[in-house]
Amino acid sequence: MSTQNKILLFEKQAEIAKAIAHPLRVAVIDYLRKSEECVCDIAEHVGSERSNVSRHLSVMVKAGILSCRKEGLKVFYKLRTPCITEFLDCVAHILKQQAEDHERLLAAM
Repeated sequence: MSTQNKILLFEKQAEIAKAIAHPLRVAVIDYLRKSEECVCDIAEHVGSERSNVSRHLSVMVKAGILSCRKEGLKVFYKLRTPCITEFLDCVAHILKQQAEDHERLLAAM
C-alpha cells in the first residue's frame, strides 16, 4: 500500500473514531449490541430527547457504524459493524487496568 493510500486509510479510520467519540453514541452502541431498536426505545434507554438521539444516530449511519430501516412511522437501527463493540470492550479493559494501576499506586504510598 502506498504512503498516500495509508494516509487516506488513517483519515477514514479517524472519521469513524470521531463518529463514536461521544458518550451518548457509546451508550447507543452498547444498547444495540444485542438487537435492532427503534429511535423511541433508544432515546428512552439513553435518557435523551428523540431529536437529539436522531442527530447522533445520523452521524453513526453516515460513518457506516449503523444501518437503519423504516417500518411505518418508526425507524429502526442496528449495528452495521458489530465488531465496534470489540473496540469498546478493549477501551473498557484499558480503563479497568488504569483503575487497578491507580489503586496499586495508592496502596504503595
